[in-house]
Amino acid sequence: MPELCVIVGMGEGNGMAIARKFASEGFAIAMVARNEEKLKGYQSTLQSEGITSHYFLADAGDEAALKAAMEAIQTQLGTPEVLVYNAAVPRMESVLQTEVETLASDFRANVAGAIACVQAVLPAMQAQQKGTLLFTGGGFALYPDPNFVSLSLGKAGIRVLANTLHTALKDSPIKVGTVTICGTVNGEDPKYSSDRIAEEYWQLHTADNSEYETIY
Repeated sequence: MPELCVIVGMGEGNGMAIARKFASEGFAIAMVARNEEKLKGYQSTLQSEGITSHYFLADAGDEAALKAAMEAIQTQLGTPEVLVYNAAVPRMESVLQTEVETLASDFRANVAGAIACVQAVLPAMQAQQKGTLLFTGGGFALYPDPNFVSLSLGKAGIRVLANTLHTALKDSPIKVGTVTICGTVNGEDPKYSSDRIAEEYWQLHTADNSEYETIY
């Protein structure tokens, strides 16, 4: 059975590019998102390209749904070799106007969902003595924007999560990495195309785990 890459927060940009990259290296793909119609479309597109994929429904802000999806993946497909947390809420809202509940709700999808997914797959990875945890970061972690306050907090949180996981797991075979993307993903941009960015995820997976972050 091929190694498995799970992508949480599957989308047509980075998600599809990451799926194609890992599939080109022999991985099967499991996609997780809340919109079944979009997931069916991604699966159909990948199938037309000869890529085996499966999909599971879960909202990144719903801990119970995420854990259920991770359990279903492991029951049906086995332990993931790679988990990619690619989910985020790209809300444009000023720090002077945002509501507390908005920040809390977005944080659940932007950061807490990542922790839920890690907790759901890490024991099996540790039992097999291998695995990689990857996170989609963003330039707002380094250069926060007052008009994207929840996403700035979220990307800062993902960066801290990757850092602390990397430190906590440094003496284990489990790798941790985050790609801090300091630009707008654009297929026509030679640097910020999804395909080019997907290469960075692969590099983190195959690296020696001495560094947890790629600032791109």
